[in-house]
Amino acid sequence: MAIHKSLPFAFLLILLAFLSFQAISFATAAPSITLSEVKALMKWKASLSASQALHSWSLPSANSTTNIISPCNWTGISCNILGSVTRISLPSVGLEDIVEVTEGFDDKYCIGTGGYGKVYKANLPAGQVVAVKKLHPLKGENQSDQRSFRNEIKALTEIRHRNIVKLYGFCSHTQCSFLIYEYMERGSLASILSNDEGAAQLDWTLRVNVIKGVAHALSYMHHDCTLPIVHRDLSSNNVLLNSELEANVSDFGTARLLIPDSSNWTTLAGTCGYIAPELAYTMRVTEKCDVYSFGVVALEVVMGSHPRELISSLSSSSRQDTLLKDMLDQRLSDPMADVAQEVLFVVSMALACIRPNPDSRPTMRHVAQELSIRGPSFSLQPFHAVTLRQLMNLKV
Repeated sequence: MAIHKSLPFAFLLILLAFLSFQAISFATAAPSITLSEVKALMKWKASLSASQALHSWSLPSANSTTNIISPCNWTGISCNILGSVTRISLPSVGLEDIVEVTEGFDDKYCIGTGGYGKVYKANLPAGQVVAVKKLHPLKGENQSDQRSFRNEIKALTEIRHRNIVKLYGFCSHTQCSFLIYEYMERGSLASILSNDEGAAQLDWTLRVNVIKGVAHALSYMHHDCTLPIVHRDLSSNNVLLNSELEANVSDFGTARLLIPDSSNWTTLAGTCGYIAPELAYTMRVTEKCDVYSFGVVALEVVMGSHPRELISSLSSSSRQDTLLKDMLDQRLSDPMADVAQEVLFVVSMALACIRPNPDSRPTMRHVAQELSIRGPSFSLQPFHAVTLRQLMNLKV
């Protein structure tokens, strides 16, 4: 299909139209479309969330010789009287649209700040809400912000996972550069845990699911991509939650592709308190760096705050005798029944992930698989008497 783009000054909008026909997208036109292309369209439609389901699909007629479901009722799809797709015409979004709906990036639309710049909530003309990360001006070829900008684009255009935030597009210009993401209604995990009301809503079942979601995202990045991707800055600030309080890993500005047969040396990157200790002296990035960060985040979720004091004192024999129930987030009641066993297993796995020796840490594939199958069947009774030492000594 021929693709035609009309974009304002260097607006490199790479919106992935097939991910969502309700999303911001580029204009595409074709006089006709082949059967294989229809199948491809249907495959993308089927990959959308369950809430979008099949309600907008039209079934083939009774005398049809094909079982293919027509996409003629999809937004932006035009068909002839015979039901054949003749045109794909999806509305494009330009820089002026983003500037207009944020009133020139007014602070009242700002929902987050960081060293890279600010994040804004944007209500697009078509009705969709997106998050816009506006970076500082990208001046010079060697600016770290510019490298982060390119890293994030490269990483997020190559990966697709339900627990990784989706990149819809970007604009690259010396005066105004930004990235456009799906909007996460509940904000960051860190902000929720720091708020008593938000923390209370995040019950033990939801917290276990958040940890599982992050584990599955990292497992996909490490083991299911063409080249392994290491996030390098996993923290509770970079885990975003949607309206259903499901976890989405975000902020890939420091992500690295691991090249086989390469040393993969790197400069130190990450958030203090989440960085694997070996990076202080080796500067060699591996998947085990993300495993350590995951362990810290998992402990933070069950404790309700960063586990820095716990981590620094785990070598102490007396600290290992601490009861698990005493280190859990006291804003919640003790977990009940099967959920309690899942919490026990999550903590035991998290403790394995923060082992000082990276070679002794599990892989994220192992972590994700074990969290999926061993929760309720995992048994260590009674819950109120379990100590950290018992969990540290478990084979996970």
